[in-house]
Amino acid sequence: MRIVAGRFRGRAIAGPSTPAIRPTSDRLRETIFNILEHAYGDPIADARVLDLFAGTGAMGFEALSRGAAFCLFVDQGAEARSLIRGSIEAFGCGGETRLFRRDATKLGEVKPLAPFSLVFCDPPYGKGLVPRAITSAQAGGWLAPEALLVVEEAASADFAFPQGITEIERRKQGDTLIAFGRVG
Repeated sequence: MRIVAGRFRGRAIAGPSTPAIRPTSDRLRETIFNILEHAYGDPIADARVLDLFAGTGAMGFEALSRGAAFCLFVDQGAEARSLIRGSIEAFGCGGETRLFRRDATKLGEVKPLAPFSLVFCDPPYGKGLVPRAITSAQAGGWLAPEALLVVEEAASADFAFPQGITEIERRKQGDTLIAFGRVG
């Protein structure tokens, strides 16, 4: 796995040693970021990014590479956090990142951090975690007004954004569903 574009372009992201972590492929990441840049007026530049169920951190690192100001990676898995810490060190982006060991469905209050304008949510497929994680983020004040949310879920999954999030579009890419939503 490599960063597709931006200042870290071509740099490798550490991959998992077990199938418990399912990283977003380079091709799918490129598709998602092309959609963001061309359909939504580039919400990446200077964004505060929240990467829920971060896994390898590929989505957050891609956003940082493309101009995001800050990324908070959230994952409760030990291997995931180790991979993310390694990439933070390798990319030298410690001042632009934080890593939380936390259940993304039980985030608590965002304070003292500021809310986030771009959110990636890529939980284990088919477990109904997307609405729970987004509801938790809403309740804790993690989402900035008009924040953009990008969800990856199994193409066969039937999920809806919780109240307060407007679905903008959804696309299927192979066995993956990509859904875009906006706060408000």
